[in-house]
Amino acid sequence: MAGYASAVLLLAIVAFGLFAGAVAQLVLGTGLYSINWGEAIVAGLVGSFVGGMLLSILAGDGVRLRASGLIGSIVGAIVVSAAYRWYRTRTRPA
Repeated sequence: MAGYASAVLLLAIVAFGLFAGAVAQLVLGTGLYSINWGEAIVAGLVGSFVGGMLLSILAGDGVRLRASGLIGSIVGAIVVSAAYRWYRTRTRPA
């Protein structure tokens, strides 16, 4: 039973990371039908970890699942997506 719970938790983390990354791309102006899903899942997972953890700790919630962590996850994904887009435009040859 513990293996099943771990697998479901991992699936939930990946699904929320994908959701946070997709929301981040929509906020940054990507159309609904032109979302880069690879970029969305990476930005969502990294942003969720960094932003969600940071905002949860700053809000005093610790590492429990709270609204501050969920909001921080989406904000973190937006920051990661914006930083990646900035980096991609700076390194693209003219």
